[in-house]
Amino acid sequence: MSEENSEQESEKKLKILAASDVHGDTKTINDLAERAEKEDVDLVVLCGDLTFHEISTDNIIGPFAKKNKKVLIIPGNHETVATADFLATLYEPHAKNIHGYAVRYKDVGIFGAGGATNIGPQPPIDEGEMYDLLKKGFDKIRYLKKKIMVTHIHPTESKMEKLSKFVPGSDAVKKAVKTFKPDLLLCGHVHEAEGLEEKIGDTTVINVGRKGKIIRL
Repeated sequence: MSEENSEQESEKKLKILAASDVHGDTKTINDLAERAEKEDVDLVVLCGDLTFHEISTDNIIGPFAKKNKKVLIIPGNHETVATADFLATLYEPHAKNIHGYAVRYKDVGIFGAGGATNIGPQPPIDEGEMYDLLKKGFDKIRYLKKKIMVTHIHPTESKMEKLSKFVPGSDAVKKAVKTFKPDLLLCGHVHEAEGLEEKIGDTTVINVGRKGKIIRL
């Protein structure tokens, strides 16, 4: 492939800055917004735990909106779906909550479901409901060749689960990975697993962490 063709191929790819577990830390959020602008990303994805116990909801989406960046969010286990909906509505059209939904950017379909199936402080989501929400989103973009699944919690029997001594994964997320075979699963939840990547079948699973990860697909 020539250098020109290689550059054209790179330009076609969707460039994402994904992060998780920011817990309302304004410095971290401002740093991520600066990075999103500097890296000229197409999209920002925040994989839950946007707040700390639903406190500090200010300036989570605003710094990205000020830089005219599109933001996809899901709730974690520190905030409710209603809080994620509130934040997305407050910053329309820059933000969207994809809990149980899907979107398309370029030729990439992105679907997700937030919350955790086994640990608070918010009430856990049922495993069956988690899977149904992911399926609902997947069905909207199943026709697309490239797919990204976004969750807060990691799959069971993953390296992330084994790394943590007290944070189990989700059977529903594992089932969704094996059934829907997304190219990527972006998640967080296990803070000490930040940056950890692994393969589950054909899917690359990444704990994006609070510092964030640049992804091209």
